[in-house]
Amino acid sequence: MIRIGIIGSNYGRMVLLPAFRTDARCEVTALAGSDQMRTIERARESNILKAYGDWRELVADANIDAVVIATLPSLQAEIAIAALEAGKPVFAEKPMAGDLAGAQAMLNAANKTGLPTGIDFNFTRIMAWQRAKEMLDAGSIGALRHVTVHWHVESRAIQMRMRNWKTAGGNDGGGVLGNFISHCFHYLEWFIGPIGGLQARVSGLPDDQELQATVAMALQYESGPQISLSMSCASYAGIGHRIEFFGEDGTLVLHNPTADYMRGFDLTLAKRPGASERIAVEDLFDAQFPDGRIAPVSRLANKFLDAIETGTQTAPDFNDGYRVQRLIDAAQRSNRDGQWINFAGNGAEGK
Repeated sequence: MIRIGIIGSNYGRMVLLPAFRTDARCEVTALAGSDQMRTIERARESNILKAYGDWRELVADANIDAVVIATLPSLQAEIAIAALEAGKPVFAEKPMAGDLAGAQAMLNAANKTGLPTGIDFNFTRIMAWQRAKEMLDAGSIGALRHVTVHWHVESRAIQMRMRNWKTAGGNDGGGVLGNFISHCFHYLEWFIGPIGGLQARVSGLPDDQELQATVAMALQYESGPQISLSMSCASYAGIGHRIEFFGEDGTLVLHNPTADYMRGFDLTLAKRPGASERIAVEDLFDAQFPDGRIAPVSRLANKFLDAIETGTQTAPDFNDGYRVQRLIDAAQRSNRDGQWINFAGNGAEGK
């Protein structure tokens, strides 16, 4: 039995806890939060044996085999490095860290210890996305011409004008780039391959530019096709989340018009010269959960536990998290300097 400790009593308790509990090979035995009494109460409600008001106590617990982190991005590096140095595999949230230096330190620790790591890039574990990936790999639309991403929703953080890591960029590693675009960077490369360059503009609300809300970005794959990305979490009654792959022989579309980030994706294929057809994808496993995030995360948890049992690595891991962190850093510099950033090999530089 793999004994899991979760650090973070909000998302960690609501999503990561039930996701890991779907796998009989592990048991969540400890929860850590920033408030001792509140964490004790939440652990009791969730039937978790131990509760800590300091993450260091959980990491030091000899009866914890692996650590799962759901904290501010700026806190993850210190926690992950401490856990790895204590000999414990780590599953972390996206974005990987508050900045590129923190992500590099996490990756260095993972490489030094050789322990399994995981990152919660959960969109790629939605069944409709898995089917879309299979179709693209099989050449269902022919040679890729270009890709568009339109992700226009109104997040609760923006609606309520909350000032937290999800709305404010800077040292906490958040804002629209960390909260939303980190997912886009990961899945765009997962679908097609490495991104070779980008140019980004980031803006806030008209009356409050500190609340980051909107990104317009042009990108290009190393293989040639261009990507047009428009994302805003300040779009009341927006289009939702739509990704279009345009090929020589057809077009493949993933579209979720609902307010649920994970559930509601339809997959359609248009083959030249015919009309569009809906590709049926059923996920009975997902239907049993009250939260649409649990099933995709449980599939990531399953792969993470596989890696622990076999002593191997899984994907996405800290290498993938670091790759995304580099792309976030490139987007930040592009927005600041107003220039195209070449992104290939081991470095990213302005042009």
